[in-house]
Amino acid sequence: MGEREFDERFGSLFGERWRALRAALLEPGDAVDYAEGLAEPYRLDSASVAAAAALRLPESGEILDACAAPGGKSLVIASRMARGTRLLCNELSSDRRRRLSDVLDRHLPPGLRASVAVSGFDAAAAGGRASERGRFGAILLDTPCSSERHVLNDASALAAWTPARIKFLSRRQWSLLSSAFLLLAPGGSLVYATCALSPEENDGPVRRLLGKYEGLLEEDPLPAADGAERTELGVRYLPDAAAGAGPLYVARIRKLPIGA
Repeated sequence: MGEREFDERFGSLFGERWRALRAALLEPGDAVDYAEGLAEPYRLDSASVAAAAALRLPESGEILDACAAPGGKSLVIASRMARGTRLLCNELSSDRRRRLSDVLDRHLPPGLRASVAVSGFDAAAAGGRASERGRFGAILLDTPCSSERHVLNDASALAAWTPARIKFLSRRQWSLLSSAFLLLAPGGSLVYATCALSPEENDGPVRRLLGKYEGLLEEDPLPAADGAERTELGVRYLPDAAAGAGPLYVARIRKLPIGA
């Protein structure tokens, strides 16, 4: 396994496009300085700004950023949320959670920082607790994923790559997504995002969610955006076509109100 198998896998997925896409993945990404409502600008991928901004925010109650570190998307959400709402930024890893807290402390004005909390629970298990179901009016789930851009830029990670990585992560993503749906309040908005290339990690978990909870949710299609390509259930930003942005896959669903 390793680089040859990696190229075979994604060459079969993207065909002739893979050569240009691979080259673009090796170049620096399209980072922007996001400053809206912040004490200090934060630099992140332009597609990440679009993903966080896609979340439909409630006028009251709680919002969850389920896998929040390093915190860029949390800043975008916090800068847009209504007065009186609260944002819970969750990160399972203690090291990443410390970095997340540092980012929030540095970039959010004190008044806004007071409305943002940090937690460290396992978001894949939280939906199993009846007391937590329906708690959040909106949820961003930017899941751990294969992150092929990072793999390509790390020789040791590329040498160790196997297709099993995709299968393992897609199972974790499904656990997180199905749990997030249970945590979401009726009428709430859920945005699912990955920085993966494989449909097993992108449309795959969303398709499974739509099938399992048919009649309880609906697709909430994202509008066309510069550089974004439509997939079956979402959009994706790929750096060869999105001026260096991505890779990022984004899908949005709405949990139907009770009795709808």
